[in-house]
Amino acid sequence: MPHAVSRLRAERLARSAKPFQARGGSRLVHCPDCRLVTSHCQCALRQQLATRAGLCLLMHDTEPLKPSNTGWLVADVVADTYAFGWARTEVDPALLALLADPQWQPYVVFPGEFVDPGRVLHELAPAAGPVLRRPLFVLLDATWPEARKMFRKSPYLERFPVLSLHGDQASRYRLRRSRCGAHFCTAEVAALCLEQAGEAPAGALLQAWLEVYSERYLLAKNQRPVDLDSSAHQQLRALMAAQA
Repeated sequence: MPHAVSRLRAERLARSAKPFQARGGSRLVHCPDCRLVTSHCQCALRQQLATRAGLCLLMHDTEPLKPSNTGWLVADVVADTYAFGWARTEVDPALLALLADPQWQPYVVFPGEFVDPGRVLHELAPAAGPVLRRPLFVLLDATWPEARKMFRKSPYLERFPVLSLHGDQASRYRLRRSRCGAHFCTAEVAALCLEQAGEAPAGALLQAWLEVYSERYLLAKNQRPVDLDSSAHQQLRALMAAQA
């Protein structure tokens, strides 16, 4: 069954005047469900988890179309993942409805040094009141310059606290280059959010899923076969077994 990001991708393709061609894109046949070339498909390994925390991906225009986008991997693993396209002058009514849903407490995930300090949290606020609201992490899925623009030009997010995360290690993401090693990809940020929400097993599974995807992506790019006994595959299998 298509998840939120795959549905957003289909909607974005339907609006395109010409076919999207990723930079350096392969002409080989790709699996529509995991986006890898069919010889390196990892769909058989997919395991989706139900979590109390939710993830809301606000995606820049072409992000759903890119093979290197990791928001797709978040939706692979976390059942309550929502995805919306971002535009400067329009807001999807379904996004506003989600943010207003009383079951959720939204947190905008963004570096605190670029935000009014009074709005910034470095850990989740303690639950209060008779009804415990579920954390909903709003992630701006874009390049860093695009994400800064999205943050500034999304006034409907201004009423929510900003969660500023700091990972203990540099990003291990290998499919795009960043000028700063402290910049994490979307899946890595989502994994940190899950850990903050007390969902460490889901965060670890998402990180392992990212590692396997990155490995298979690069192997396919270099025309090398999948290594089912690699450390990434072993780690993923161990985490999946722990969830069974």
